[in-house]
Amino acid sequence: MFKARFLAFGLAASLAAASPTLAQAPAPARVRGTINAIDAGELQVTTRSGNKVTLKLPADAVVTVIEPIAIDAIKPGSFIGTAARAEPDGTLRALEVQVFPESMRGVGEGHRPWDLGPGSTMTNGTVGTLEKLTDGRTLTLDYKGGEKTVIVPAEAPIITYEPGSRATLTPGAHVIVTAARNPDETLTAVRIGIGKDGLVPPM
Repeated sequence: MFKARFLAFGLAASLAAASPTLAQAPAPARVRGTINAIDAGELQVTTRSGNKVTLKLPADAVVTVIEPIAIDAIKPGSFIGTAARAEPDGTLRALEVQVFPESMRGVGEGHRPWDLGPGSTMTNGTVGTLEKLTDGRTLTLDYKGGEKTVIVPAEAPIITYEPGSRATLTPGAHVIVTAARNPDETLTAVRIGIGKDGLVPPM
């Protein structure tokens, strides 16, 4: 079920890219913060900047648990994602790395702008070459249509995912919510990543 729901989400994204009508839909919003309250139909989040946001919470919203993992989990052939900033030589310096479980391989594949800070990007792809350094890793990240060289410093948070449920959505937990923008300017939660044991999602 976990794999099927992510494949369905990926298919919807592909259709949006292929259809001129769907492609004009508003870009998804990302809400980062702490759960304030939750009920059957709504999720209330206090953002990191202190704003209070109420999102509609449909029954099919995907919930994943975000937990730390050792840097050695990054291996050739791993499917990973990284929020990063470009170095002057064109390489990317990772701000964080997500090591996806095999059930999520292919999710969000590609390179695109991100909103973790000025000039930040998100790249999801398969690790090609990898060099272990005393202070991190240097690797190539291959995706459809391109390749990036990524420097992963030792201090970069490394996380992975496991399936979650509504039961894991508790007040006080840190979340990153991907939400759809509705015509009436409200937000509907599509995907919710919740930090395990107080973890703040680094992406």
